[in-house]
Amino acid sequence: MSNFTWTDRELIAWLDELLPVERMTQFEEQMRSDETLQSRLSQLIHHRDQGGHSVGEIWQRAGLSCPSRSELSGYLLQTMPEEAAGYIEFHLKTIGCRVCQANLKDLEDHAQQTEAAPGRRRRFFESSAGLLQDSADSDEF
Repeated sequence: MSNFTWTDRELIAWLDELLPVERMTQFEEQMRSDETLQSRLSQLIHHRDQGGHSVGEIWQRAGLSCPSRSELSGYLLQTMPEEAAGYIEFHLKTIGCRVCQANLKDLEDHAQQTEAAPGRRRRFFESSAGLLQDSADSDEF
């Protein structure tokens, strides 16, 4: 296994569980045997616990570069300007923001459920139509 060079930003992203899955796996494998990496991570955790924050850390932790849920919805529906869609694509695929990927997946799942809803409503109505008719007949005296 080859050792990778990790930036402090990547180590902090790992702490926040924001690294892409492949990079997290690489990091965790290397972390098991690399004492230097373990020491660096320990120092970063200590620095963070002492209240040391860079603008970049705050920016990343607060998700300031992340598109809003409504922007992700517009991206999914392909209703946004090309430049904005390009940024979201870059954010999702190149940066690999796991939070935004999860939000997009949730929106996709919700869209699929919404598409299935009319058929589901029709089946419920058809399965209960006889029951509703029997109930209406018994109410008439």
